[in-house]
Amino acid sequence: MMGMELLMILGLAIGLAMDAFAVSIAAGTNTLVIGKRATFRISFHFGLFQGLMPILGWLAGTRIAPLIQSVDHWVAFFLLSFIGGKMILSGSDGDSDSPPTNPSRGWNLVMLSIATSIDALAVGLSLGMLNVRIWFPSLVIGIVTGLLSLVGVLFGNRLGMRFGRRIEIVGGLILLFIGLRILYSRLFTLSG
Repeated sequence: MMGMELLMILGLAIGLAMDAFAVSIAAGTNTLVIGKRATFRISFHFGLFQGLMPILGWLAGTRIAPLIQSVDHWVAFFLLSFIGGKMILSGSDGDSDSPPTNPSRGWNLVMLSIATSIDALAVGLSLGMLNVRIWFPSLVIGIVTGLLSLVGVLFGNRLGMRFGRRIEIVGGLILLFIGLRILYSRLFTLSG
């Protein structure tokens, strides 16, 4: 029975980590996200936020669930669109004197971390309603997300080195696509 529970938790963790993985690839295409520190910052923050959000959802209980569910998709969409738009502008304006957007620092990193972990907040609410202990699943979710984000950044780095600064446009488009997919899937689910 314990093995089955672990497989279910791992499946949940991998499912939740997919957006963070895709965003990590997009972030890794940025020419400023090179080296161990930038890679660590992204994978650590994505894993941390993804691991903490289920705990926050679990603690929040059912009182906050309706409020979060009504806006979570919009928050994720706007955050990913904002960063994606900045990356597209940065990549398409190769002759500009303005510095490119660095998704591994400051508010850009915080916004991406929140955007990729909002689903984990809802999962925490669900697990709380089912009276599931949250600590071990949250730890697994955080570790899996951190590891997949690390792989994503490294893969994005390879793309960035191969194709140069223009690959940021592709990375920005990926972020926009993920934001649109989250928005569409939630709106389609709500209307269906």
